[in-house]
Amino acid sequence: MGKMIFFLTFGAMFVLGYPIVFSMIAAGILYFLATGISLPNLLDILTIQFSGQYVLISVPLFIFTANVMNDCEITARLFDFIKKALGGIRGGLGYANIAASIIFAGMSGSEIADVSGIGSIEIKAMLDEGYDGPFACAVTAASATIGPIIPPSIPMVIYSMLTGTSLGYLFLAGFLPGLLLGAFEMLMVYILSRMRNYPRGKRVPLPLLVRSFWVSLPALLAPMILLAGIYGGIFTATEAAAVVVIYVILISWFIYRTLGWKKLYKILMRTAEAVGYISFIVASANIFTYVVAREHIPQLLTEAFINAGLLSNRVLLLLSTNLLYFTLGMFIDVSIIQLVVIPMIFPLVTAAGIDPVHFGIITTVNLMMALDTPPYGQTGYITSALSGTPLREVFKEMLKYWIPIEVAALMIITFWPDFVLFLPRLFGYSG
Repeated sequence: MGKMIFFLTFGAMFVLGYPIVFSMIAAGILYFLATGISLPNLLDILTIQFSGQYVLISVPLFIFTANVMNDCEITARLFDFIKKALGGIRGGLGYANIAASIIFAGMSGSEIADVSGIGSIEIKAMLDEGYDGPFACAVTAASATIGPIIPPSIPMVIYSMLTGTSLGYLFLAGFLPGLLLGAFEMLMVYILSRMRNYPRGKRVPLPLLVRSFWVSLPALLAPMILLAGIYGGIFTATEAAAVVVIYVILISWFIYRTLGWKKLYKILMRTAEAVGYISFIVASANIFTYVVAREHIPQLLTEAFINAGLLSNRVLLLLSTNLLYFTLGMFIDVSIIQLVVIPMIFPLVTAAGIDPVHFGIITTVNLMMALDTPPYGQTGYITSALSGTPLREVFKEMLKYWIPIEVAALMIITFWPDFVLFLPRLFGYSG
């Protein structure tokens, strides 16, 4: 009875358009009342379980880092160097867009931060050089997908919290899939640049290129410090996030001189707002996880999948999981997919013998694709607003060219686990 009340309440509030946070809390309150559990236990789940998740400390640090980089012109300097280095190639700004996202991925951990931050710089530069709006928007949205696949990654942090999977190995596993996706996207830029005769930029004299490199070098060192620290055993992923925060503040304040007390205050306030929203969602998701565990939903799903013969066939299980992610991603916010779906399907995955690190990368890629797929794809709305390009044209370009190559990369990542797990195993992972 309690289970039915919980899911009916949650579903009804979701359909009516209430925020997921309120849906989960309201459904949890009614569930606790129906099952006779003391309501103070609800507060324990919201606060104590949430506060015990040490790995979540890295989330506000990554958000803060992205905000500093965007507001203090660090991303602008990165893109300027890459643009000058690749500008002489046909479609050079398309390649530069993707390369900048790969580098920025090593510092932000968020696709939305990539699109709304460095994306605004990339789109303006491409439009000024004569690229059409749909292409500029689509390549920006698609390249931002790389952001949370190459570490650091906020979705991987949440996945680690939900499943207990090693965050360090998840970060390692994201490198090659992120580079694979970048390579596929650059191939698409190559094809479209020749089909549409996109412009070549001006070749930059070597002295100017070297000067641009030295200007951007402090920013380029940030991801190297983070990753060398984590995999050199100097500090944990959370400690690495704190080190990078200090580093970007120092270079913004003393080297680039683009950060002052007023700007720092504004960045802190905006970061606090984003962190408050994320924290509230994650805390309320603990209620959903509690109900799912108490009502043995994973066991029931496992039995259903066994009876359907899916657990004995990894290919069918992975295909059905990808299809579920892709379908939900077209209509539902990725935070809902991650916080609601993963606790239910992860036991199925482990029961089928699928490696949790490998599945974490599959999940992350799916979640990032969800931000690109219409009608709910947030990156389409953001890039459309930044460029003034009609939303329909952006999504048309995405569906015709960029979504298919993302799906192709996802299939390789899904069905070639050794490719995903190569680097983790190189560093001692035994999965």
